[in-house]
Order: sequence, then C-alpha cells, then structure tokens
Amino acid sequence: MNETITFDDFTKVDLRVGTIIEVNDFPEAKNPAYQLTIDFGDLGIKKSSAQITTLYKKEDLLNKQVVAVVNFTKKQIAKFMSECLVLGAVNGKDVILLNPENSVKNGSEVS
Repeated sequence: MNETITFDDFTKVDLRVGTIIEVNDFPEAKNPAYQLTIDFGDLGIKKSSAQITTLYKKEDLLNKQVVAVVNFTKKQIAKFMSECLVLGAVNGKDVILLNPENSVKNGSEVS
C-alpha cells in the first residue's frame, strides 16, 4: 500500500468519465501503447497515452467510456502530450480499463 492520504488530498483528484473518440497507434512509446482522444463533455477533449494494447484492439476502444484523472499537469511522452490519466486495474502486465457499468454523461464526476 502507498502512503496514507487525507480526505482533503483525495478531493484534489478530479476523476471524470469520458468517451474515447479516437485511437491511434503510438510506435514512439517506450512500451506498446495507444494514443487516445477522449471527450469529457463540458470539460472538452483531452488526449492520453495508454499501455493497453495487450487486451484491447483499437476498434474495441472507440466509443468506450473510461474513467480518468483530468487535473494532472500535461506530460510529454515521446512527441505526444498526455493531458489526462486513464485509470485501469493492473493484472500482471495487463491493464483492465475502469469504466462505468452503465453509460453516463461525458464529464460526469466520479466520487
């Protein structure tokens, strides 16, 4: 387990639901990854790099809702600027995306 945080620490993390609207290969990434474009409704469109190529095909990701941290600072990954962090459960080397059980409005808060 990581360091214990306070509830105030947790409230600083902005978790939102968005829909993947574009998926591209990311051959420049150190580890196999996709470049995702995600629609967060009123928060706008954000891009993310995700190492999810072992379990997900590009066509299966289109229109899939995901949960992401949207208030991180941007991070340069090779020549790509990642603007959010898509969340997933790590199972060995595989990452299983976290997503709502039912469809929700893009930009919905996760609490």
